Amino acid sequence: MTKPEDQVFAKCAARLIPFLMLLYFVNYLDRVNVGFAALTMNRYLGFSPSIYGAAASVFFISYALFQIPATIFVEWLGHRRAICLVMAVWGAVSAATSLVSEPYGFYAARFLLGVAEAGFFPGIILYLTFWFPREYRARFTAIFMAAIPLSATFGGPLSGLLLGLDGAHGLRGWQWLFLVEGLPACALALVVLKFLPDGPAQASFLSDTEKQAIAARLAAERPAVPTSVWPGIFDLRVLLLGLTGTGINSAVFGTQLWMPLIVKSLGYSNLETGFIIAVPWMLGIAIMVLVGRSSDRRGERAWHVAISLGIAVCGFIIAAMASDPYVEIAGLCIVVMGIVGHYGPYYTLASSFFAGRAAPASIAAVNLMCTGLGGFIGPNLIGLLKQSTGGYAAGMLALAGGLVISVTLVLTLRRVMAARAV
Repeated sequence: MTKPEDQVFAKCAARLIPFLMLLYFVNYLDRVNVGFAALTMNRYLGFSPSIYGAAASVFFISYALFQIPATIFVEWLGHRRAICLVMAVWGAVSAATSLVSEPYGFYAARFLLGVAEAGFFPGIILYLTFWFPREYRARFTAIFMAAIPLSATFGGPLSGLLLGLDGAHGLRGWQWLFLVEGLPACALALVVLKFLPDGPAQASFLSDTEKQAIAARLAAERPAVPTSVWPGIFDLRVLLLGLTGTGINSAVFGTQLWMPLIVKSLGYSNLETGFIIAVPWMLGIAIMVLVGRSSDRRGERAWHVAISLGIAVCGFIIAAMASDPYVEIAGLCIVVMGIVGHYGPYYTLASSFFAGRAAPASIAAVNLMCTGLGGFIGPNLIGLLKQSTGGYAAGMLALAGGLVISVTLVLTLRRVMAARAV
């Protein structure tokens, strides 16, 4: 790549990636803050582990059901207007979760949040393909997705502090948590309209020469363009990558939505729990960036995903078998660092199979299986096993087993892709 092209893509990244990270930070915080709310909400409202696990998981049912149509809608409406609308709705729904008082209201709030969020993440992954060639995509995807560990790093202590507002102005701490963490999405929705261009052609910060350089570079590596969405949904590569993600996100969301309760069960206060949980996610930020850069530098994706997942499996086994709380926390740290390493190379694969109308369909289909199915299975599985065994070890080992299957599937995908390249 020539030096001027390097500068153009660096300029786009400097303008877009920090803002997209902020949006995803708020998105992820609103998705998983229910795990911190559960520290006091479950007891106050009388929710059992199975009720909480089901409510935490029902988000992913609607998220999966609306994934493909919502992503196509985002592309049709344009990213700027669609993301504005999506953020305003999910922020309002998240804040309104503070009003729940019984299980069915909780289920409904989580279901509606899944509907509202369905188009955001796959829409952003597609959006990145409008700006960056494959050579740079894993590192910029990883940097964008560093919002996940950042949301836990800062969201954990913040949630612990908000729970401490219990009784202020007649509201419980968990109600303050949903209100304070939900409303920023509504405010940022308005900023999106002003700040986010639909693509390079609409970007006022680029010159005509820079726009042409981006268009020429992306056109040179664009795959064949199918005329319908169906190839993007039923391709074998999409199926294998999506099923790989089912095991991955069972572990991701099983860990995120239950980790506050797991750590608190070791004898820590709500505030201490928030700060403890921040540690592994803070360490994970560097891991994400390093793995993304390594994947781009070597032009390799599947082994980077597989090795990251193998590390997470080891962490689950350590945490499940530990009798000392410090060892269990160390095991959970290894889990998080392993899990976050896969993000850059994994979602670069998801965005590399198709262009045209099949591209948003393929990304949404992958995200349906990985986030939709995985997000439903993981939290539910831990809730059911916790209720039947009285502890968290069985659930953690089950999630480790799912990751072993994911490693097998992503290496199978690697062989399929190599065969097609011949």
